[in-house]
Amino acid sequence: MISESDNEKFLNLYKNELVKLELKITRVFEKRLPKSLYQPCKYAIESGGKRIRPFFVLLAAKAAGGNFDQVYNAAIAVELLHNFTLVHDDIMDNSTIRRCRPTLHIKYDVNTAILAGDSLIALAYEYLLKDTPENSKSIIETFTQSVVEVCEGQSLDKEFETRRNVTINDYKKMIYQKTAALLVMSGKIGAQMVTVKKNIIDAISKYAANIGMAFQIQDDLLDITANQNKFGKKIGNDLIEGKKTFLFLKAYEKASGKDKRELNNFIKNKGIPEHKIPVFNEIYERLGVFEDAKNEIKRYTQLGINQLKVFKDKEAKNLLVWFANFLLNRKY
Repeated sequence: MISESDNEKFLNLYKNELVKLELKITRVFEKRLPKSLYQPCKYAIESGGKRIRPFFVLLAAKAAGGNFDQVYNAAIAVELLHNFTLVHDDIMDNSTIRRCRPTLHIKYDVNTAILAGDSLIALAYEYLLKDTPENSKSIIETFTQSVVEVCEGQSLDKEFETRRNVTINDYKKMIYQKTAALLVMSGKIGAQMVTVKKNIIDAISKYAANIGMAFQIQDDLLDITANQNKFGKKIGNDLIEGKKTFLFLKAYEKASGKDKRELNNFIKNKGIPEHKIPVFNEIYERLGVFEDAKNEIKRYTQLGINQLKVFKDKEAKNLLVWFANFLLNRKY
C-alpha cells in the first residue's frame, strides 16, 4: 500500500521528469534537414501523450541500481520507436485523430507519414546507441526484438478484423506483441543499461509484461467509456473499425439471442456505423463485460506487482507499485 505522501511524491517525480523528457525530445529535431522530413516527425512526437514508456525506462534503471542520467537517451529512443508505431498504425487503421489533433497522414499526406515513421525508427536506434555500453549486443537485441514483435502484433490486429473465429487467447497473444512487448523492452533495456543481474532483469520484464497486458485491456475499456476530449481519440473507434477487443470477445462468449445476432453482424460487416455504438455499450453493460474487463485489468496489475519481491530497495519497489496503480487508475 502506497502512502498518501509517497503517492504525491511519485506523482510529482513523474510530472518533473515529463517536463525534462519533453525538452530532450524536442531537441532531437533541432537543426535537422530537410524540413520536409523532420517537421512532420516533430509534429508526431510533439502531439503530447503520457510518455509512459520512456518514464518506465528511467524507473527500471533506478530499480536496477542505476540512475536516470544513465538512460535518458535510451528513454528518448523508446519514445521515438513508440511514435513510429503510432504513425504507421494510424495509416493502417484510417484514424483521423490522435491526442486531439489530426493524425500525421491527415495533417500532411500518407507518403510523408510513412517516410516520417521510417525516420523515427532510424532516430530511435541513433539515440539508443548513445547510452548503450560498448559490446552490449543484448541491448540491441532487446530493442530490435520489440520492433519485430510490434509489427507482428499489428499484423495480427489487422488479420483479426477479417478473421471470424478469434478467441480471447488469440487476442491476448496479439496484445502482448502489439502493446506489452514494447513496455517489456522499455523496462528491460532500462535495467540492462545499468546491471547484468539476470534476476533483476527478469523480474522487471515479467512485471512489465503483466502491466502491459493490463494497459491494453484498459485501453479497450477506455475506447468506449472515456471522455473523448481527455482520451484524444474518437470514442467507440474500435467498434467502428471492427476490432475484436477483450470487451467484444468476452461479450461474444456470454451473448445469446438478439445480442448474439448484433455481435455476429459486427463480425459480418467488419464493424458498425457510429450510431450503433450506444447499442453495443448497452450490450456490454447488460452482459457485465465492463466489470469483466476491470477485473482482468486488476488481475494483471497484481500479477505484475507480485514480481517485485526480488527488489531490496524499498523506495524503488514502491515506485514501481505506484507506477502500476497509476496506469490502473488512468482515465485516458
